[in-house]
Amino acid sequence: MNFEPTEERRMLRETLTRFLADHYPIGHRNAVAYTAPFHDPTRWTELVELGILHALAPEAQGGFGGGGFDITTVFESLGNALCPEPVLGTLLAARILGATGGDLGPLLTGSRRYAVALDRSNSVTANETNNRWVLNGRCDVVYGGGTADRLLVATDTGAVFKVYADAVQVTPYGMIDGGGAAMLVLDNTPATLIALNGRPVIQDACDVGALALCAEAVGAMNAGAAMLLEYLKTRQQFGKPIGEFQVLQHRMVNLMTEIEQARSITILAASRLGTDTQSRISSMAKSLIGRTALLVAEELIQMQGGIAMTWDCAASHFAKRLVMIDHQLGDTDRHLQFVANAY
Repeated sequence: MNFEPTEERRMLRETLTRFLADHYPIGHRNAVAYTAPFHDPTRWTELVELGILHALAPEAQGGFGGGGFDITTVFESLGNALCPEPVLGTLLAARILGATGGDLGPLLTGSRRYAVALDRSNSVTANETNNRWVLNGRCDVVYGGGTADRLLVATDTGAVFKVYADAVQVTPYGMIDGGGAAMLVLDNTPATLIALNGRPVIQDACDVGALALCAEAVGAMNAGAAMLLEYLKTRQQFGKPIGEFQVLQHRMVNLMTEIEQARSITILAASRLGTDTQSRISSMAKSLIGRTALLVAEELIQMQGGIAMTWDCAASHFAKRLVMIDHQLGDTDRHLQFVANAY
């Protein structure tokens, strides 16, 4: 396998990385990530104008990417900057709309905002009366749901519907690691059926979302490890940098080895997107990433000591994000069980 990115992906990575470095320093990130609307609307518009969302869809649907490595390129850069913009929800929506014949143009240009309600508790029901569908139920975690004007909702039977956000009771809230989600309450909400048997479409969206989270975690782990290494080089104890102590050197080497393994399995998952092993490999990646992310979060705190627990230390925010990534779209145990059942 050729691990070198294409020229287009290299340019995409450099453009996005430079934009985030200029506009998303950690201070600004924390200022917008923990207060409503839990992201920066101005920066979101600028991201859309850069064409970042077009990298999430293939050319046939109006984008210029849509492949596994296009998705990982975008999300690794987002993770490196700890960016709280609701790109994950947009990716899930793009995947579902594209698979059901929907028009991706308004989503990719930012003129219409979408979010996806994946009902894992099977609490959303659909009823048809006089050729009209209505939905009832609740979804507790909808990423980006607080700023969406269209919602794609999966029901207990696996059908997928589109609803207008203003017809739903939407309660936005901030997640513990920054960024926004929302709770939806549907009460005889008018809906448009877009897929009667949507389970394959939903599974595909979850696979792609898991891949995106893996790439985001790799970006965040790399940034966190770089901060930790700099700390070990500069923190003095007993008249010398603490990085000279062998036990910390061994822990740092072990950490970097684990991160490289996480990167490798993310590359494998990206290469299998669109194949019959897509779901199994993406679950393998998400399970390994969850364990590695927790290890990195723990080492960021433990090796930097009490300072890493403070709000002003970037390590605390990276640690929170890494722990949360494990719980999004299925945690380590859930994906491990999926892989075990696949054999």
